Amino acid sequence: MKKTILALTIGALIASLGACTPANQTVESTKTDQQEQVTTSDSGRLDDFFAQNFEADVKDSPLRQGYLGYKWDYDKWDTISEERFDKQANTLRARLAELSTFDQSQLSESQKLSLKINQLSIERELANDEYRHHTYIMHQFRAFHTLVPSFLINIHRISDISDAEAYVSRLDSVDTLFEQVIEQLRIREELGVYPPKWAYDQMIQASKNVITGAPFEESPNSSTIWNDFNNKIDKLELSSSEKSALLADARNAMLESVQPAYTAMIKELEKQRELSPEGDGVWRLPDGDKWYANRLAWFTTTDLNAEEVHQIGLDNVKRIHDAMRDIMKKVEFSGTLNEFFEFMRTDKQFYYANDLEGRDRYLTEATDLIDQMRNKIPEYFGLLPKADMIVKRVEAFREQSAGKAFYQSPSKDGSRPGTYYANLFDMNSMPTYQMEALAYHEGIPGHHMQRAIAQELEGIPEFQKYASFTAYTEGWGLYTEELAKDMGFYQDPYSDFGRLAMELWRACRLVVDTGIHAKQWSREDAINYLLENTPNPQNDAVKAIERYIAMPGQATAYMIGKLKIMELRESAKQKLGDKFDIRGFHDEILKDGPVPLNVLEDKVNAWVDSQI
Repeated sequence: MKKTILALTIGALIASLGACTPANQTVESTKTDQQEQVTTSDSGRLDDFFAQNFEADVKDSPLRQGYLGYKWDYDKWDTISEERFDKQANTLRARLAELSTFDQSQLSESQKLSLKINQLSIERELANDEYRHHTYIMHQFRAFHTLVPSFLINIHRISDISDAEAYVSRLDSVDTLFEQVIEQLRIREELGVYPPKWAYDQMIQASKNVITGAPFEESPNSSTIWNDFNNKIDKLELSSSEKSALLADARNAMLESVQPAYTAMIKELEKQRELSPEGDGVWRLPDGDKWYANRLAWFTTTDLNAEEVHQIGLDNVKRIHDAMRDIMKKVEFSGTLNEFFEFMRTDKQFYYANDLEGRDRYLTEATDLIDQMRNKIPEYFGLLPKADMIVKRVEAFREQSAGKAFYQSPSKDGSRPGTYYANLFDMNSMPTYQMEALAYHEGIPGHHMQRAIAQELEGIPEFQKYASFTAYTEGWGLYTEELAKDMGFYQDPYSDFGRLAMELWRACRLVVDTGIHAKQWSREDAINYLLENTPNPQNDAVKAIERYIAMPGQATAYMIGKLKIMELRESAKQKLGDKFDIRGFHDEILKDGPVPLNVLEDKVNAWVDSQI
């Protein structure tokens, strides 16, 4: 596919250069005609370039097709091989070279921005490819052992018998997928790249969870995948023979492909656990310092080094601690800030019961908060999402290793809503005073607003809607937590404390992420820092640090991005005075999809100039 699309792209380029010239023309006149052709067609050629490349990339990934709602390769998984990765890198190099051939004087301002974003995206991807094998192909937070069931459950819809057959085909090829993943694990073994020892225990346990229950063993309880397939099949109008045949095929696939695949994965993880070197951060890996510099550049879209990021974190921890002391005065708490933290961690008024009733209450109230926010949004935004959004509990098979909360984008066709997942495994880790800030960050006006709007934008290339600039997307999510206060929410001072606690968490991330990966802090050092400087409970701190270890640098994006958006808003306010329009500012942030922070600054400055 990559070769085919690349050939088509090059073929289109040749055609646009006037390859089919009459034989009786001179060389000189041919060159002149070619130049005129380039000049007049570069705008359309660029649009074709973006469209063809986006389609090629989507067709190269059945998983991405599924997330977007397409069913082109509904029975397949992605290929996880060196050959595929090599082809992808070569394709990116060819695209980067072709981008330099466009005459920007013939492009619209919007196209110039798209070209710049595409160029930066490709350069970033190629920089990552230099450290291809430094990325943990498997880690406890999010990897193939949990991707298989979560994708089948949440993404693979079954609306007819062909969808069900595709589901079975995916089950039947899990062994092939895992063989490729294991091969990637072994490549990293040769290079000395391993997650920390403790991470393997969680991966092994989560893998065992997937193959626990019927049909893998004699049990009154169904396994997660078997339960999902049965529930989806029950909703179809099928004859008894059709249903029986599908169930039999699925059962065979689970016993002959899924179970052996997970068994082999568990065996490989158990072996590598014993080989993993001591320590937690990437400093323990070959060229770990260079790899971490790459990660900071990727996630923050800045040239900040580890020491600078660490100091920004320390400065903001101090700022937020001072704001929390103001909350202490409002609620008339007598004692130190750390005593207040202990009060917020342990007082039962801030926690719902650790049972089904408590979990249902949390989901209901989180949904109500988002519904209330919806009514206020038009006062602060001109751009509004069309896609619906729901609140859902993280599934049982992955809740022990999953994060506190996360968001999944809606499908492009609107058949699947955006989803805010709340991890309710331990209700003592989900204090009610943080409920507002979490709902706004993951839902509205946070990730759902930004990601759904980006998907629905018209007049920009498809690739631009899904570009990966974490400081922008997560910076936006954190920015909206504070925006909600400007909009009149957090009337309860404890909820406002929760907002500050969430921001403090992101400031501490700058400290602990750089501490772990650049300053050789241990897992325990980092956990203790969070416990001493935040009100979050111990389980929160443990899971967070384990996540930052698995995904080096990612946690730094939130605060760096938020600080830039706040800086741009304050600058715009000062320059525009009474002319400042908050709706216009937010629309400018959102109207072109995700961008690096330096591009965002250029965009906002241009918008300000246009308002004067």
